[in-house]
Amino acid sequence: MNIAITGTGSYIPSIVTPNLNFDQHEFLNADGTPINASNTVVIRKFKAITGIAERRYAKKQFNTSDLGAIAAENAIADAGIDREELDYIIFAHNFGDITYGKTQSDTLPSLATRVKHLLQIKNPKCVAYDILFGCPGWIEGVIQANAFIKSGLAKKCLVIGGETLSRVIDKHDRDSMIYSDGAGATILEGLPDSGNILAHESCTHANGEAYYLFFGDSYNKDSDKDVRFIKMYGRKIYEFALTHVPSAMQVCLDKTGISIDAVKKIFIHQANEKMDEAIVKRFYELYEKTPPQDIMPMSINELGNSSVATIPTLFDLVKKGKIENQHIQKGDIVIFASVGAGMNINAIVYRY
Repeated sequence: MNIAITGTGSYIPSIVTPNLNFDQHEFLNADGTPINASNTVVIRKFKAITGIAERRYAKKQFNTSDLGAIAAENAIADAGIDREELDYIIFAHNFGDITYGKTQSDTLPSLATRVKHLLQIKNPKCVAYDILFGCPGWIEGVIQANAFIKSGLAKKCLVIGGETLSRVIDKHDRDSMIYSDGAGATILEGLPDSGNILAHESCTHANGEAYYLFFGDSYNKDSDKDVRFIKMYGRKIYEFALTHVPSAMQVCLDKTGISIDAVKKIFIHQANEKMDEAIVKRFYELYEKTPPQDIMPMSINELGNSSVATIPTLFDLVKKGKIENQHIQKGDIVIFASVGAGMNINAIVYRY
């Protein structure tokens, strides 16, 4: 029995926020001192490094669970299944639901339970739970769904990755321009003669690396000390990713015995364009190869970094022909790979 992704769906918020919108922000250093550069220069350098020209923010009335439910509806329709037959709903996120204008994260009940409620699934044996694994959360959810189906504990699983990072960003931090909102979802089923998860690999590096991403105070020292925001040590994350992600991808691919030449697409977490390009280049260098042109679809330019939502959203868009010059065909070998808070890394080799 193969374990296949039989349906995909995504929700891309409608509020487009271009880089120009940050022109009037008061960007500060971590110690609260002014940055010695104009916002025009800051934004230009940011675009050159990250590739981000704009990002999407959710409307005020939508929370992360709402975005996830819409993406899930689309994935269920794409798979053509009865939602009452779902055995598991796994929702990967980082911050729960954060109501617009509020400061508290809300995970009671779990976001997966909220999605089940919004989908109006009546079957009590459809188990709903959340997973916290940083940006690699959706991949880890797929790995767990794969295990459930392989073991006979499930036949159909819904895995969602969603986030509203726009509600946990410090407007005085240049890194605030990276983050965005969105959700992606997938249906996994055990089927003969279908796509198949061929191998997977997961790692957690927490001996000194655990707090490369963290919740911290605003760079504006006059801000409310009880309100915290997403923070990161960008240079450390960049170096960590280049050191560890390519090797994890190599271990995963080598488990399958498939040549790197057979890989058609790499769906990597949309964190930073330059970093992603460097990761893929170093991965191919491990095999003394050069990455083929168009091996790595990108959505970060227009959608920003929506954390756990980036890979399932990107996969959905490519699968449905919505990214120019990017396509996948039945039988293609693809790799999913991610890195994020924890510090966690994972990868999947999948035959589409």
